[in-house]
Amino acid sequence: MPLLSELPGEVKRKKLAKALEGLGFVINKQGGRGSHYKIICPINGKMIILPNRLDKDVLYYVVREIEKYTDYTWQDIKNKF
Repeated sequence: MPLLSELPGEVKRKKLAKALEGLGFVINKQGGRGSHYKIICPINGKMIILPNRLDKDVLYYVVREIEKYTDYTWQDIKNKF
């Protein structure tokens, strides 16, 4: 798990979604009024919400959830950018 200080200040949601798609995640962009994406883990079907605004705290939570339910790390995600 990366430290909060190691994460970028803000990441574009589309960029993160594209990186996660490269790792096999399924991206559902049909959120209510476009306010969020639902990403589905390829391993266990766990759903994680990607809100429209991904500041450092929210990104930390999303990465923590991904690392908790999959074998992927922040480094794996960052390499797909």
